[in-house]
Formats: sequence, C-alpha cells, structure tokens
Amino acid sequence: MTKIAFIFPGQGSQAVGMGSELVHANEGNKEFYDKADNQLGFPLSKLMLQGPVEELTYTYNAQPALLTTSTMVSELLQAAGLKPDYTIGHSLGEYSALVASGVMSFEDGIKIVHERGLYMNDAVPAGEGAMAAILGMESDALKVVTDLVTSQGDVVQLANLNCPGQIVISGTKQGVEKASVQAKEAGAKRAIPLVVSGPFHSELMRPAASKLKHALDQLEMHNTDVPVISNVTASPVTTADEMKELLVQQLYSPVRFEESIRALMDLGVNTFIECGPGKVLSGLVKKIDRSAGIYAAYDLESIEQVIEASKEWA
Repeated sequence: MTKIAFIFPGQGSQAVGMGSELVHANEGNKEFYDKADNQLGFPLSKLMLQGPVEELTYTYNAQPALLTTSTMVSELLQAAGLKPDYTIGHSLGEYSALVASGVMSFEDGIKIVHERGLYMNDAVPAGEGAMAAILGMESDALKVVTDLVTSQGDVVQLANLNCPGQIVISGTKQGVEKASVQAKEAGAKRAIPLVVSGPFHSELMRPAASKLKHALDQLEMHNTDVPVISNVTASPVTTADEMKELLVQQLYSPVRFEESIRALMDLGVNTFIECGPGKVLSGLVKKIDRSAGIYAAYDLESIEQVIEASKEWA
C-alpha cells in the first residue's frame, strides 16, 4: 500500500523565476500570485519573476515567495488526485505543510510567514547572522565545536539535522565563521555558507518568537486529519493549539529533519513528494534511505511525471 508524504522546502530554495512556467501555462495558477500580492500589499509576484535575487533572498520576501510556489505545486497534485497521508516542511516549509494539511488558509499562511520574516529580520538584521552546512561530521563532535565557540563569546549552534553527514549551524556571522574553520580542523570535509539572511533556528531568534506567538494567537487555525510532522518534535501533530506552540519553539530550535523522515517511514510512508522549487529535500531523503519512492515536483514536466507515476501506485 502506498503512503504518501508531501515535503516542502525552506529558505535557500528560492530562485528568481520559480513557478513562472506554471503561471504562464495556466491562468488559474496566476491566482496564487494575485492572492499573495493582494494579501501583502506589494507585488511579490514581480519580485519572484524578475528579482533581483538579493531582494528575493531577504527573509520577509523569501518566506511568502516559497510558500506561494510550494502551495501552487501541492494544489496541482491534489487536484490530480494525489492526496498526502502526512505533510512535513523544512523550517519555513512547515507553513506550506500546514496549508496543504488544511490547518491554515493560503492567505493566512502568506500573511503569517511575511510577518515571521519581519520579526526574524528585526531580531538579527541581515548581514549580522549566518548559517553554514557542515559536511562529513557527526552531530556530537560538531556540538563540541559550537559549544566551545559560543563559550568564547560568539553564539553558534546546531540548527538543521538534515541527513547523515550534513548538519547546518547557525549563529552570529563571526560564530559561524569560527565554527566552520574549527569544524574542518576537527575533521569535517567541507563547510558551505548558506544563502540566507539570518541565523535561523538559533537562540538569536528568541526575540522574534515572542512576537510570532502574539501573531499566531490572532490567526485562525484548524485541527487536521492529515498530520503534520513537527520540526521540533519529529512527531505528527493534528491539533491547532499544539501546532501554534511548536511553531513558536521552531524559531529557535533545531530542525530534526532526518529524524522526522525516519519517523514517517516508521509510520508506513514509502513515497515522498517534494512540492516546490528545487530538489534539495528529495536529495536529503535519498541520503537518509534510498529504498523509498522519492520525487521532486517543481515544474510542468516534473509534476506530470509524478502524476503519471502515481497511476502505478496501489
């Protein structure tokens, strides 16, 4: 029996032109851009289609842009009869998962992630924080490095536990730079700076968390029959109240992505479909367990391929 999880990418997957092929191919898809523009009060769609990339990368723009594209893909798949048994998002992608599971509306999702991005930027203005992917090092050994750098005055911590051999660190610009150097000295294969505008999933985000809690308290959210796997707990959540609490914690807590994927497999999920720009998460799932069916849906051709493949699923 096929059990499906929709997975949704987070910041770093944004790119100028994302979703453009879908919008140009179907006038109905343009409604997602129109709704996002109307909800935000500025032409996000123009920024998505034309850039510049530097402005698109700002967290308060990248977050609604990614949610718009991911939701468009998810809706196209669901309209073709593909319904997820579970949803999961990586960091910001958790909000796309919430929309796909019916916990919040697309319009509310756009509004809250834009506000979330503003709060995050206010907590640590662009350029003062950083993130980097550390390859080829175990989490325990890397935590020794980040704890040492933090104790010396430059905050840095484990932020994304993505897959075997890939962990993202987050903190002050100086902290991430020092930890990257020391990690390589301690045996890491590579340290790759990420194209993000802030130190997400670090203690530096706590000021944003209190503002986000207030905004979420004003938001209408619903219980769901399609569980969302929480980044914070790596466990399924179905109630709105619990999800609100976890979304606040998510801002400063590590994303337990590898653990979440393994939990989904334990729940019987054997097919993963990445909905949104790029193929980052489907690549991570392959590194976690290649035995699963893994697909990336991001343009017309890839969406059609997933729909065609689904005809063979029991």
